[in-house]
Amino acid sequence: MSLAIANLLRAAPHDDGAIDRFLRDHEFPLVEGTSATFVFRGRVDAVYLRHWVFGLGSQQPFNRLENSDFWYLTLELPTRSRVEYKLEIQQGDHSRWIRDPLNDQIAHDPFGANSVCAGEGYERPEWTEYDPDAREGTIEEITLPRTPFGGPRRLTVYLPARFRVSRRYRLLVVHDGGDYLRYSSLKEVLDNLIDRLEVAPLIVAMTHPEDRLVEYADDPRHADFIVNTVVPYMEENYPLYKAVSARCLMGASFGGVASLSTAWRYPGAFGRLLLQSGSFAFTDIGENRRGPLFDRVVSFVNGFREAPGRLAEKVFVSCGTYESLIYENRSMVPLLQATGMDIRYEEARDGHNWENWRDRLRTALSWLFPGPLWMVYE
Repeated sequence: MSLAIANLLRAAPHDDGAIDRFLRDHEFPLVEGTSATFVFRGRVDAVYLRHWVFGLGSQQPFNRLENSDFWYLTLELPTRSRVEYKLEIQQGDHSRWIRDPLNDQIAHDPFGANSVCAGEGYERPEWTEYDPDAREGTIEEITLPRTPFGGPRRLTVYLPARFRVSRRYRLLVVHDGGDYLRYSSLKEVLDNLIDRLEVAPLIVAMTHPEDRLVEYADDPRHADFIVNTVVPYMEENYPLYKAVSARCLMGASFGGVASLSTAWRYPGAFGRLLLQSGSFAFTDIGENRRGPLFDRVVSFVNGFREAPGRLAEKVFVSCGTYESLIYENRSMVPLLQATGMDIRYEEARDGHNWENWRDRLRTALSWLFPGPLWMVYE
């Protein structure tokens, strides 16, 4: 039990005024060392914590302070953890999921928003936030009229600050570009890291899928689109280095699968890969247990595991230890290393979400495309 909750119970177990003061004097969730206490106040029948931490029961029941409307739950929370969650409120036969009314820390994603609990030692990196002193890059919207999908596709292009047509730039191709911009602060990250000379000036091509679960699951049309439509367009219209080592393909979740499968189908097309929480489901024996959406992914990853090959020069892989995919991502690392590629792997106490992927970008991009600062001090 939380020390603060224990003190409340001893001081005034049935005193509404004491509860009011307790709520006024603390921030929630209440983090004390390696524990976190979640609190809810309301006349309901039950409260549950719904979270996205693989391996921990996803419906944790709150305790109610006797003869009151005060509910609480204390869980172990290792240092530097970051957890997204909701509260399930039950009244009679009805239940609903809500964000924590006592917590103003929120993370957004394509499905809505979750409350966030930050463990001791975790802070949002300052380089992910808008810096008025950093020179800003610009965004251009492009339409590619002819693609292997049979119709046009949109491309969002980032140009670094002080862009000059007389210079040459490295190319980063990003799956789910709109989501990286909205939920992972990609433009702010690029502006800050390039301005601080930690990352080389990049031109970034951000793609926007129409049916990502189909297109990203080792679809040959998608690999063709990236290698034979996006890259040639960028090289024809922007001043890019032609060397393969100056190109990187990046994606998260199914976008990580798309990045790896594209490089597998076109080895040598990209000199760098950035794979975040890749959905690298595979089977050693038996059937795929993740459902039919993963059938093509499993077939691809099984094939890759049998014959991985040298696909690029450098590969950065990251995953959250609270993800169900942590085993699959850990398993990929020795396979990639065995090909002779230069591999860097990073884990964090976080889940399968856009802010986890955001927080890994400094380490990833400064290693894949080091700027003048890193090149001097390394």
